[in-house]
Amino acid sequence: MPSALSPALDAAACIGTHDILLLTLDTLRYDVAEHALATHQTPFLASLLGQAPHSAWQRRHTPATFTWAAHQAFFTGFLPTPTTPGPHPRLFALAFPGSETTDERTAVFDAPDLVTGLRGRGYQTICAGGVGFFNERTPLGRVLPELFEDHRWCPEFGVTEPDSTRHQVAWACERIAATPGSRRVFCFVNISALHQPNRHYLPGSERDGVDTQAAALAYVDGQLAPLFACLRRRAPVLAIVCSDHGTAYGEDGYTGHRLAHPVVWDVPYAELLLEREHPTGATA
Repeated sequence: MPSALSPALDAAACIGTHDILLLTLDTLRYDVAEHALATHQTPFLASLLGQAPHSAWQRRHTPATFTWAAHQAFFTGFLPTPTTPGPHPRLFALAFPGSETTDERTAVFDAPDLVTGLRGRGYQTICAGGVGFFNERTPLGRVLPELFEDHRWCPEFGVTEPDSTRHQVAWACERIAATPGSRRVFCFVNISALHQPNRHYLPGSERDGVDTQAAALAYVDGQLAPLFACLRRRAPVLAIVCSDHGTAYGEDGYTGHRLAHPVVWDVPYAELLLEREHPTGATA
């Protein structure tokens, strides 16, 4: 059994053998994710969590309270942190003197960011953008996507498109399928559907709230299976599924995020090792 100071997964051993998926459920609150799981609104995510070291969402603390800052941290190896006292060695890290959160299981890259580090190890890097910080129509919106070799944003991927997740997954699957099977893939998808506005997922709702975000999550859950199936046909997969931050819907007078409140800091997190699936349905 791993020690309290070791990551649950040996990420270092996965580099070169596993495809890697980073799926950020943008703006998803921990309490919404947990309630949706408990009330059977997210059966696909439940099936994944049943294969994880924890059979439910882990409650973790985000390194930042809004999308831009959180993803800058993620792409340098600072994923959401366990809420128990640390130190907590990380799955991924970039080499720098004095790091206290790496050990033999940490995949360490001599690179300025995780995407560049994985590309240097032979990975095809794919980004399906979502919220405005991935809108490639602006200079700011191009910064993060242009870390990747293959990247796309279009209005159909954005927060105002009710079927955004289906469009994002379809494009990501297309690009994964176009990658030679001998080459490993790092696929990043920023799911936009949970971000405001999300009231259109609950007919009759006039404003966003925990109930409309839960309805958005139920929609997202119904769209994710093809992405995981596409990856698992190629190779075993190391997957991280998490939120980048939560959001406030009136708690203590707060609305939105980029603020210090538990509904913003607390995020759902899961890390998974998924075996390759062969056409017969067998795993190996």
